Amino acid sequence: MIITTSTINRWYALLIVLTAPLLYVIDIFIINIAIPVIKGSLHATDGEVQLVIAAYLLGSACFLITGGRAGDYLGKKKVFFLGMGWFTLTSCICGLAQTPLQLNIARFFQGVSSAFMVTQSISLIQVLFPVAEERAKAIGWYGITLSIAAIIGQMLGGYLAETHGVIEGWRLTFFINLPVGIAAMWAIHRYLPETGRTVGVKFDYAGAVVLTGALGCLIYAITEGREQHWPAWSFVLLALFVVLSLVFVRIQQVRQEDKSALINLRLFKQPAFNIGLLAVLFHFMLHTAYLLMMAVYLQSGLGLSALACGAGFIPHALLFMLSSVVASRLLVRYGRKVLLAGLLMILVSFVVQFSGVDDAAGTISLIALYGLGNGMVLPFLLNIVLDKVPVEDAGAASGIFSTFQQTASGLGISIIGGVFFAALASDTHPDAYTEALQYGLGAGMACLLVVAAMLYCLPQNRTDS
Repeated sequence: MIITTSTINRWYALLIVLTAPLLYVIDIFIINIAIPVIKGSLHATDGEVQLVIAAYLLGSACFLITGGRAGDYLGKKKVFFLGMGWFTLTSCICGLAQTPLQLNIARFFQGVSSAFMVTQSISLIQVLFPVAEERAKAIGWYGITLSIAAIIGQMLGGYLAETHGVIEGWRLTFFINLPVGIAAMWAIHRYLPETGRTVGVKFDYAGAVVLTGALGCLIYAITEGREQHWPAWSFVLLALFVVLSLVFVRIQQVRQEDKSALINLRLFKQPAFNIGLLAVLFHFMLHTAYLLMMAVYLQSGLGLSALACGAGFIPHALLFMLSSVVASRLLVRYGRKVLLAGLLMILVSFVVQFSGVDDAAGTISLIALYGLGNGMVLPFLLNIVLDKVPVEDAGAASGIFSTFQQTASGLGISIIGGVFFAALASDTHPDAYTEALQYGLGAGMACLLVVAAMLYCLPQNRTDS
């Protein structure tokens, strides 16, 4: 193959485009590792540190579809540049926060900005690589970037959290985005081509606002309400969540005709799509909560340093990448059986940990086993959800999948993480962290069984027989 200048430019452009998912994922894992340090520095409660992660995921979840449409309306390069700029700015505001409330508000808007830049990165790959073969390679690099970002985030989180200088180490986990963001913005402006704009695209502002309010009420009520022993206002917020959810559905029904709705409700008439989304919901709930619980358990329960904790997650990330590559080949032949085998590995790691493994080496080994099993499940849930969806609805279904994924992650932090922290708060026994982890793993195993049941209930494909 003769590599032309235009080909080289496209691959250089891909490096720029991949800075968005790189920064987005790093900021999940880097904060996971630094959470115990942040809690001590800001004198935060368990509920407030849960929101440090959940608010970020919530902000992203509520604006993924809107962010994608903004690129169609204003131009993908412009929205990518602005999203990167706001992400960089809000990262710095997070680093300057003096109270848990300030940090959580900044984290929410950091999540919002990430939704605008990450959606453009996916769209720009489609524009830059119109040939299917090259696009497949580019998407492959997108997946590799996510895995690399997880490793970088875990190591940086551990290293920076323990850095002691003029600036507190945990603040550097946010300020690290400043030089990277500025360099990325310069490269976006200098090298990325602008794309055309779609005329007539409308924004569902009302839908975005109501969805944000509904999910915000639910997550805040679950996290802070639990910690404050369920006061009356927490039940008011839960009731408001129900009301706003009904309002949101009504808004979507009204806006189906002009195609400005955030969600295409027609897709929910397909049973296989609904079953797939339930699998996504419960799997991402247990996955995100598991990573948080293990980071807290390794540091606060087993006494590992933040750096050692970050290093302990590297085998998990490497085995996740390895099993993803192997499973991608097996999936064509064995279908959902590959995912069920992955779920079985995860269940084994949970059961063994639940049975009383309370040393660092054993726990890190089980985290690695979890990564091996999860690599066979998580990357392929999108295939399961879209399998029975008509081609013309694939774009809308992908947007719903991404929104569901991020929302489920936030709920997992709030619900399963809440079970973990609630057990911890009610127990003063020396083995409190071990017992709290058992409660959290119990909730995770319940989610695993639901995911397995959903996959089993899906209509059979040719590869499943």
